[in-house]
Amino acid sequence: MNSGASATTPLISLDGVRRDYASGEEKVTVLREINLAIYAGEMVAIVGVSGSGKSTLMNILGCLDRPSAGRYRIAGRDVAQLSADELAELRREHFGFVFQRYNLLAELTALGNVEMPAIYAGLAAGVRRARARALLCRLGMGARLKHRPGQLSGGQQQRVSIARALMNDADVILADEPTGALDRQSGEEMLNILAELNAEGRTVIIVTHDMNVAARARRVIEIDDGRIVNDRRTGADIAQAAPAPAASKAVSHGWRQRLDQFGEAFRMALMSMNAHRLRTGLTMLGIVIGIASVVCVVALGEGSRQKVLANISGLGTNTIEIFAGKDYGDTRSGRITTLVVADADELARQPYVAAATPTISTQSTVRFAGKEANALVNGVSEQYFAAKGTRLAQGRFFDVESVRARALDVVIDENTRKALFDETGMEPVGAVVLVGTVPARVVGVTQPQQGGFGSSQNLSLYLPFTAVQTRILGSTSLRSITLKIKDDVDSAYAEQAVTRFLTQRHGSKDFFIINTDDIRRTITSTTQTMTVLIAAIAVISLVVGGIGVMNIMLVSVSERVGEIGVRMAVGARRSNILQQFLTEAVMVCLLGGATGIALALAFGAVFSLTGSNFSLIYSTASIVVAFACSSLIGMAFGYLPARNASRLDPVAALTNSRQ
Repeated sequence: MNSGASATTPLISLDGVRRDYASGEEKVTVLREINLAIYAGEMVAIVGVSGSGKSTLMNILGCLDRPSAGRYRIAGRDVAQLSADELAELRREHFGFVFQRYNLLAELTALGNVEMPAIYAGLAAGVRRARARALLCRLGMGARLKHRPGQLSGGQQQRVSIARALMNDADVILADEPTGALDRQSGEEMLNILAELNAEGRTVIIVTHDMNVAARARRVIEIDDGRIVNDRRTGADIAQAAPAPAASKAVSHGWRQRLDQFGEAFRMALMSMNAHRLRTGLTMLGIVIGIASVVCVVALGEGSRQKVLANISGLGTNTIEIFAGKDYGDTRSGRITTLVVADADELARQPYVAAATPTISTQSTVRFAGKEANALVNGVSEQYFAAKGTRLAQGRFFDVESVRARALDVVIDENTRKALFDETGMEPVGAVVLVGTVPARVVGVTQPQQGGFGSSQNLSLYLPFTAVQTRILGSTSLRSITLKIKDDVDSAYAEQAVTRFLTQRHGSKDFFIINTDDIRRTITSTTQTMTVLIAAIAVISLVVGGIGVMNIMLVSVSERVGEIGVRMAVGARRSNILQQFLTEAVMVCLLGGATGIALALAFGAVFSLTGSNFSLIYSTASIVVAFACSSLIGMAFGYLPARNASRLDPVAALTNSRQ
């Protein structure tokens, strides 16, 4: 299709075209049996009163609308056989629209509005920018390139509209009431420009109700009540001017074209978000809350897990406690004397045991400098402290020589230090305390340590078990044996091995075992279950946020049908419109995701300032997943509004925008 087509072959041909519209249950016929041939290089005016059907005819000619019946051919191509994208190609490559209301996008500059058709045509960025600038300068708009439509007069906006129509070197210029919104002088200038374009060899079709405007054309087609009632020539025969030289179309291909179109979609998304900041903020709110919740919950869960593991480590990592009796509460456990030091010695030699310590416990009174308190006296070996993960605050632990010599060396806990030494102001290390009636020298003070189910307020003293057996109790039986299992050995396997070993050694199972790793696994599992539960609630908030995005995007589509119509009129494909709105939805969600992550990190920073010994532990993986989720939400919940936008009928979109 080109402007140099033979005068004997119609460029545009309509045979028996009819256009019907549904109005409730009735059918309204706007065009009736239109037969029309327009040749390349003609300047045609279609005139008629309001409601005569002239605008509908122009929409059909420009492939913005389809006839209900009849045949419409362009350069021999039957329009009815063309797909939506092929129709978009016709509008993009061969038609240029000059609208009565200009239909410029308010967010774009004059240069940006003119460039738009070339973006969809795939014209290289540098080439299209230079051509847009040249067209605007030619039309006297060189000083207004960076001005937005709201900063331009009606005549200037119409010039921008013409430059946009020429951007892709259109063969056919369709002008709908081009002077209708202009003053007399601006209208005259506009008609002169259209006449110049026709003189260059372009086909110009003007739709107007003004007979003075129609008189400027060489051919006038009158339409009334949907029928052509007059078709006359007012000037010379069809112009045979040489066609205008084709613009250099340095078209981008492949990834560069897609990148240009994505850049346009990205820029328009940012402009739209900026133009409706409050709406954008409210749309993002659900995403922000959901993402922040997910990141915080994961951080809380990981912090809880690490805290639990630290507390378990305070009890002694991967330890097994062996007690006399069948179970807790066994009334005969006190009479069972088969658990002895020799058992601990033999267990210490097993390949899965890292340390073994016998334990004897008794209640006794401890005194120092007039202070007296009840305390739990524990007789242990030098390996006890390593097995239990006990740490020193002052002094030292007693050693194997102290155990062998039955030395009265005592290690006290923090509670005992406070009870006996706080008021005296004396240093505990080196002091002699009375344990019952037995004097013992303090060699160390332990740091505060978690008990099995919370901190104990009891006073605890630790002496060599040999000293407790011989100098305090006078008994060789043990309360328990504590084993530290090697790190590379499964605690369940070790428990089974210990059970077999002691059962065989004692001849019966007169003991029970507490595996601290079981406690750790149980508490960790509970923590993880709670984390999953809270995370599920956070995910629900993400879904709610996504539904909010979908609703707002649906509203956005309804508000921007005019923009959609303009983009389709200048040649945007359905995929371009889909990308436009999908990009905006994803942008909203990504920005919401970034804000949510920042909010979660800020919450962690504020939480750390409270002085709590519990901290949130953020996971890079959870942050990445949360960010990816925000993108997926934008795609998933933005798809339906974007799809609806892409499937709008161009003429319906333009008509609704004028209502």
